[in-house]
Amino acid sequence: MNRKAETPGGQSWSQPQLYEIRFKGHLSSYRAQVFEGLEMVQGPDGETVLIGPVIDQAALHGVLSRIRDLGVPLLSVKRLSADEASAGRDAAP
Repeated sequence: MNRKAETPGGQSWSQPQLYEIRFKGHLSSYRAQVFEGLEMVQGPDGETVLIGPVIDQAALHGVLSRIRDLGVPLLSVKRLSADEASAGRDAAP
């Protein structure tokens, strides 16, 4: 039996899913290298937002583990819909 993994919303992991991950604090460029492949926006409010594709659930857990290992508080993890992803790209400068 060969089944594809699914996200909680029932979407297949056959395609990378776009995620927005927020945590408290800013990282040096050296420490930020562990999130290669994700766009990082460091806000003036002291929060950092990572946005980008995550290939599967194991990769998502890897990103979350790296955040935990940095000792910064995780604020939110959100899987973006195709509409939200498009809106975010359209709003970018």
